[in-house]
Amino acid sequence: MSSKKDNKKDEVLEEELVEENIEETDTAEATVEDTLAEVQVEVDKLKELLLRERAEVENFKRRTRTDVETTLKYASQSLITELLPVLDSFDRALATEETDEANAGFVKGFEMIYNQLFTALAKEGLEIIPIDGEFDPHMHQAIMQENHPDKDNNIILEELQRGYRLKDRVLRASMVKVNIKE
Repeated sequence: MSSKKDNKKDEVLEEELVEENIEETDTAEATVEDTLAEVQVEVDKLKELLLRERAEVENFKRRTRTDVETTLKYASQSLITELLPVLDSFDRALATEETDEANAGFVKGFEMIYNQLFTALAKEGLEIIPIDGEFDPHMHQAIMQENHPDKDNNIILEELQRGYRLKDRVLRASMVKVNIKE
């Protein structure tokens, strides 16, 4: 009898162990699935972070490239701005009347120097702002107004100081007299 009891006990113990193993296996599988799900969420977060970082790097490269291009495009701006008063002085000198033959040679020399200087600056992108036509507040600065009934409103009547732009940037607006109809 004792052997039957022992066999029965062994069978019960064996069944309990099998059930515990099944429960442990189920628990282990659930834990592995939970861990896999957590890892997948973390992987998805890291992928998104990587994509954002790549986009940030591309944007930085683009901004840097644009900044370098702009810097190179306008590298001569400060020098040209410093030379604008020299061009103004040449304009005033060339506006004087020739009184004699010696003076005419002097004015001719000034014209040649002015032309050489302006040609060199034009190669860098300097342009004279045109004054023909209608007043443009982005290019012209109206410092005087007159009323000419025979002319249209906002038409430039006279240039008082020449304006310049470097490529597409205004360095100095033209100072002008503008027609204003009353």
